[in-house]
Amino acid sequence: MKIRKFLVAALAAVGIAATTVGGATAAVPAPTTGSLQRYDISSTYVSGLSSGGFMANQMHVAHSDVFDGAGIFSAGPYDCAQNNLNTALYGCMDTFMARKTPAQLEQLTRDRAAAGKLDPVANLSGDKVWLFHGTNDSTVKAPVNDDLATYYRDLGSNVVYNNTSASGHAWVSPIGPNSCTSTSSPYVNNCGGDPVKDMLTHLLGSVNPASSSALTGKLVQFDQSTYTPGGSPSAISMGNEGFAYVPQSCQSGASCKLMVTLHGCYQYFGLVGNALMDKAYLNEYADTNNLIVLYPQATTMTGNPRGCWDWWGYKSADYAQKSGPQMTAVMNMAKALGAGGTTTTPTPTLPAPAGLTVTGTTDTTASLSWKPVPGAVSYDVYRNGTKVNGAPVTTTAHTDSGLAAGTTYGYAVAAVDASGTTGARSAAVDATTTGAAAVCVTASNYAHTTAGRAHQSGGYTYANGSDQNLGLWNVLATSTIKQTSPGYWVTC
Repeated sequence: MKIRKFLVAALAAVGIAATTVGGATAAVPAPTTGSLQRYDISSTYVSGLSSGGFMANQMHVAHSDVFDGAGIFSAGPYDCAQNNLNTALYGCMDTFMARKTPAQLEQLTRDRAAAGKLDPVANLSGDKVWLFHGTNDSTVKAPVNDDLATYYRDLGSNVVYNNTSASGHAWVSPIGPNSCTSTSSPYVNNCGGDPVKDMLTHLLGSVNPASSSALTGKLVQFDQSTYTPGGSPSAISMGNEGFAYVPQSCQSGASCKLMVTLHGCYQYFGLVGNALMDKAYLNEYADTNNLIVLYPQATTMTGNPRGCWDWWGYKSADYAQKSGPQMTAVMNMAKALGAGGTTTTPTPTLPAPAGLTVTGTTDTTASLSWKPVPGAVSYDVYRNGTKVNGAPVTTTAHTDSGLAAGTTYGYAVAAVDASGTTGARSAAVDATTTGAAAVCVTASNYAHTTAGRAHQSGGYTYANGSDQNLGLWNVLATSTIKQTSPGYWVTC
């Protein structure tokens, strides 16, 4: 019982506590439903906090052919946990248990690379790595962070390690709402300086000052199932929605860089909304430095009650390898945006259809039309990144049904040739259904389940359809949700 209580407390500590969804107006733009489009990406980086920091290191090491560097707040070295929860808790967060030395993990990295499970280790030599750990951070202890610095340095990376800040366990930003020494919700601290600028300067070279005006880019909300192995994000503890902040310059064709940013535990969008996207201070630099920021989203599942990224093996023993399911999903997203250069995605046989237009909407349908593509025998229609036509569309028009009233959806179309090969997708267009938007329903979590809006598992309540965690299953805990399509409920 003591171990169980400690586990819950430790996972809560490494997680990011919830902030109110739909609270104060955020600087980050309201999300626009759409799909990931390919941009001219010149270099790709990864960053993260806590569980997201462990995952950022795993991704950098596994896909060093793609990632040019990493920025990590409070995490340990590659595969520190060794597929063991006790090791994760007592050796790689706290230091009660023995853990593998950096030298042993470096050899493990070389062995896996030799077996083709990771990209060549030589890629890490010269890569820029920025690390941060505060002196008041006891969640992931200092010696564990020190091991990460040693691991990277031994493999030849160019490491900058800030371990003198008085920060608690948090992402540190000039607009963080918490005091520097705090280790509390929403785990974004303000220590008086600008570590985000320091990180980006080391990774990218000199950077332009962050924007002090309203952001001019767009925050795209996309369907993560398109990029998830098997098409079910919840099956690998990932949320249905992901996000990407795209500056206007990148939308207009400028050569841009890509930053993949991974949240900590208990910080996924379905629970805390835009807490990290708003306060991380990345979008402000993105606007002035031609930088796209990808925000993939994890969520909860059995064995992962805090919505952490998999850095100890709760879902797959391959979590730290290229074949890891979460690793694969996030890489698919990054490559959809253009990471890895033009060689990562074959040139489609057919061009993207032109002239995609919304020809009409009702409360539950959206009608589309587009210009024919020579050589096409049919077309596929995508809503929010997911194909919606069960049978091939053999005309240049389609009506999508089963939609929610007063809701905006993003659509794209791709041509299919006689061999069944799908061509390039068109530019996305938005369609807004008529009628009133979905009504938010506030009730106890128990009442949500009895009314068929949610279900419970393991003492927690999950919205039907989206599986968003609504909190404890009882009559005292309340939440506010809305139905965006039949049987699909999300937090308001």
